[in-house]
Amino acid sequence: MIKASIVIPLLNEQDSLKELATWIDSVLTAHEISYEVIFVDDGSSDDSWKIITELSANDDRIKGIKFQRNYGKSAALNTAFNIAQGEVVFTMDADLQDSPDELPAMYNMIVNEGFDLVSGWKEKRHDPISKTIPTKLFNWATRKMSGIELHDFNCGLKAYRKNVIKSIEVYGEMHRYIPVIAKWAGFRKITEKSVIHYERKFGVSKFGLERFVNGFLDLLTITFVSRFGKRPMHFFGFIGTLMFLLGGAVSFWLIIQKIIHIYQHAYVRDVTDQPLFYLALISMVIGTQLFLAGFLGELIARNSPNRNSYLIEKELNIQQAETK
Repeated sequence: MIKASIVIPLLNEQDSLKELATWIDSVLTAHEISYEVIFVDDGSSDDSWKIITELSANDDRIKGIKFQRNYGKSAALNTAFNIAQGEVVFTMDADLQDSPDELPAMYNMIVNEGFDLVSGWKEKRHDPISKTIPTKLFNWATRKMSGIELHDFNCGLKAYRKNVIKSIEVYGEMHRYIPVIAKWAGFRKITEKSVIHYERKFGVSKFGLERFVNGFLDLLTITFVSRFGKRPMHFFGFIGTLMFLLGGAVSFWLIIQKIIHIYQHAYVRDVTDQPLFYLALISMVIGTQLFLAGFLGELIARNSPNRNSYLIEKELNIQQAETK
């Protein structure tokens, strides 16, 4: 039985892969933890896949997946999660900034302490201020919106109980919000562990400042999808009905007001001459559209299967792993 799966997405990290594989092996072998390593080459243009091929040829515990092009970290993680066999599944970056020395302690927190998810917390980061300040703001916003008290949602080093990663789907830029997705899936035993963060030894960072804008938009998306993804009528239908009733009430009030003025022989202004009537009409039209959007959303949600369409160019040792 494989006790641990280590999922490592990468893009142009040829210089660090051999050292990382050796480091992982020395740590987990010393702690007698059987393992597999799943490298996911997310469209590298250097010799990363060549090195993964060499490592896999010498050790069948090392698996490899190569994408035809760059799909992003979420796609890499989701694809590897589908074939991971370990009872505990780790994710970590390939740039040697995450330490494999942390794996045994995180493994123990999952297996012996009963946590569903353990997230790394880089208390002391070796990153420029252009990344650390936006990250603090991002983590603060995520804590407030999700209710999960983690200091570092974006840390690549995480550990999951197997049934967690088999129960969720990661897409877009959602890899930052796996703890949020896991919580909405019913896994609430989530904690964090302070981990060592090393300076980058080779290459350059693959993420720019635009990830924080995309990250915030994805946070709004995952919050909405988690709450209303399976029941969109509860959101669109409620707001649509409210707006329709509000517009209808205003229109009814304008008509009643005109009848009263006629009965009192007072000055009567046509309903259609009043701007408030058109605001009420717009409210009713928008309300109807929102209601229909909710209805269509319900039809789509109930009839559309979840599908992934990432084009994989090559695989190593994957078939053997699936047939054991």
